[in-house]
Amino acid sequence: MDFDRHLAAKTPVTIDELRRRVMFALDRHPLCRGIEFDVVSLPRSRKSNWTVTLQAVAPGALWEASEIVADIQEVYELAAAA
Repeated sequence: MDFDRHLAAKTPVTIDELRRRVMFALDRHPLCRGIEFDVVSLPRSRKSNWTVTLQAVAPGALWEASEIVADIQEVYELAAAA
């Protein structure tokens, strides 16, 4: 059985849903509350087809915010536009 392929399957979501998920995840961490960001669509690759640009990040929050975004990228992929 191909377990790696099954585990690597990502859930397709819209860009608005990604924004909400990232916002809620960042707001749960005390250092990351209030971080300004945007979700950006990228050409499809093996790793991800979207990324987050972070603005106005306090120096102490950069590592945590990057880890939060990386965890979300492991689970979700941007759904193809209809």
